Amino acid sequence: MRLETYPSTVQRGLGWERVRAALGRLDLLLVVVLLMAVLTALQPRFFLTRENLTNVARQISSNAVLALGQFVVVATAGIDLSVGSVMGLCMTVLALLVKAGWPAVLSLPAAVLLGAAVGAANGLALTRLHLPHPFIATLATLNVARGATYLLSGGVPISGLTPEVRWLGSADVVLFEGSRLATSLPVSFLVVVALYGAVAGFMRKTPTGRHIYAVGGSPRAAQYAGIDVARLLVLVYVLCGAMAGVAGVLLAGRVNSAYPTAGLGAELDSIAAVIIGGASFFGGRGTPGGVFLGAVVMGLVRNGLNLMNVSVFWQQVLIGLIILLAVYVDVLRRRSTQMEL
Repeated sequence: MRLETYPSTVQRGLGWERVRAALGRLDLLLVVVLLMAVLTALQPRFFLTRENLTNVARQISSNAVLALGQFVVVATAGIDLSVGSVMGLCMTVLALLVKAGWPAVLSLPAAVLLGAAVGAANGLALTRLHLPHPFIATLATLNVARGATYLLSGGVPISGLTPEVRWLGSADVVLFEGSRLATSLPVSFLVVVALYGAVAGFMRKTPTGRHIYAVGGSPRAAQYAGIDVARLLVLVYVLCGAMAGVAGVLLAGRVNSAYPTAGLGAELDSIAAVIIGGASFFGGRGTPGGVFLGAVVMGLVRNGLNLMNVSVFWQQVLIGLIILLAVYVDVLRRRSTQMEL
């Protein structure tokens, strides 16, 4: 009987979580508006211009895609510390393939598949080797991927990519051309919107998406309900690795190169975006829409600090404090939920 009623219990829980998530997104949207108002007041000549806002949209694209992959993992109460290094590795392999004469139609998917393969290695290390926590598996992969990046690149940047690769990361698309509503958006930002829409539909509309939340809520209960937890964990790490590959493709196109230090520390920005967006380190909650707003908040903070000529070192200090605050808020949310129960 318990096996039959568990899915309906999950459905009711997810329904309440969606209401809470919607309210959280409204709060985040207010934070975004207030942050934009503050930055406009501090930098009235530079911040609220089409050029700067377009740059912000282009700059947040890579982190937003990384955060989306990180979210799927965090929803299972896991973590992937390797996403930044995997992004750098995929960038380097993409650049080497382009230099070797591979067409974009082959080199671009190859970079994404490489990220998915590294993600599969993370998932299999966790489930087949029975490592005690994904922190260990992904920390090992972080070092392997970073070392491989240095070995393949020789420690130097690889520049001069093809126009097709650059188009994804640096081109703009004009919408409503010829009308008063005509505006341009970066191609990379449109890719982000498409990916977030696809993952939101996957998480809400498919049994696999609902199972991901169930595993994050209680792996043992999910297993009793007939969910193949090990297979699901491998899947989420594959998705996370593939997203790191896509992020590498977008970043390579934006900077027209691959450099060995790409993605250094990017895992922290992705984790911060996920937690700010309302997901929980304890798993079982959060939405792609909230994570998207979290990535926007991180992008606006970095853009504002750059406009005010704040040192990169102080930016690292501030980002660290933001992560600390976000995790503390997550702990408070969990305590509040436990008190309600």
